[in-house]
Amino acid sequence: MAKNILGGELQSCCFQPMTGFYRDGYCRTGPEDVGTHVVCAIMTDEFLRYTKAQGNDLSTPIPHFKFPGLKPGDQWCLCASRWKQAYLVGKAPEVVLEATHEKALEYVEFDWLLEYKHTKV
Repeated sequence: MAKNILGGELQSCCFQPMTGFYRDGYCRTGPEDVGTHVVCAIMTDEFLRYTKAQGNDLSTPIPHFKFPGLKPGDQWCLCASRWKQAYLVGKAPEVVLEATHEKALEYVEFDWLLEYKHTKV
């Protein structure tokens, strides 16, 4: 059973659009996931513009990969290193802690993730 950064069972991040390295809705990882897609984040316009400027365009659809393109409000499993990079420049999106894999703690400080915790409205 995969664990989240709070020590509990890893919860799903998003099924619409289908996210995760394994495209199963969970921010699980394994040896073939060289990007370590373990941070469940809620996309913002600011973050999408930032990551595009860094060479990773998440907003443009790529139909042959069945990738719909992301928009603000979508939840997505981000690479831990990209989230950290965005955090360090003040552009990190909020994080769903229960759906963020414990492996994220090898890359990102727990307090940083807690600071960006998504609170349900």
